[in-house]
Amino acid sequence: MPVSVTFLTASCLCRMETVSQALEELLVAAQRQDCLTVGVYESAKLMNVDPDSVVLCVLATDEEDEDDIALQIHFTLLQAFCCDNDINILRVSGMRRLAQLLEEDTKDNNGNEPRDLHCILVTNPPVQPLQCQALQDVGSFCEESRCRNQWVPCLELQDR
Repeated sequence: MPVSVTFLTASCLCRMETVSQALEELLVAAQRQDCLTVGVYESAKLMNVDPDSVVLCVLATDEEDEDDIALQIHFTLLQAFCCDNDINILRVSGMRRLAQLLEEDTKDNNGNEPRDLHCILVTNPPVQPLQCQALQDVGSFCEESRCRNQWVPCLELQDR
């Protein structure tokens, strides 16, 4: 089986870091404006009811999630839906950083499990749309990636 090797230039790495920062800013801003849907099932429900409001789908995993067949099937279905509905999509690694950004504890005060951060949708309601440069930056990155036939670009969020 042939092995493909991808070399990333310094400018490409810098661009990815810039987009990662923009994604972090976007997620925080969207959460403040109540424009986030968190969770695989919650996201699927929203996309079924109101796909036009969704501007970005973030699919997040870490290495330990790669063997979760059910999660990978959900991701495949979500990716297909996003492609069919012209919704920007990103694969992201760095679940711990996502939890930090969204101020998620490992358990809440009642001992309940935390929200499922594997899928996060950013919505842009027509009444009060997100006015955020970060949304434009992430959208541009997704569009540029599609032009290079990379339909689901990947980013890594770094712990801080």
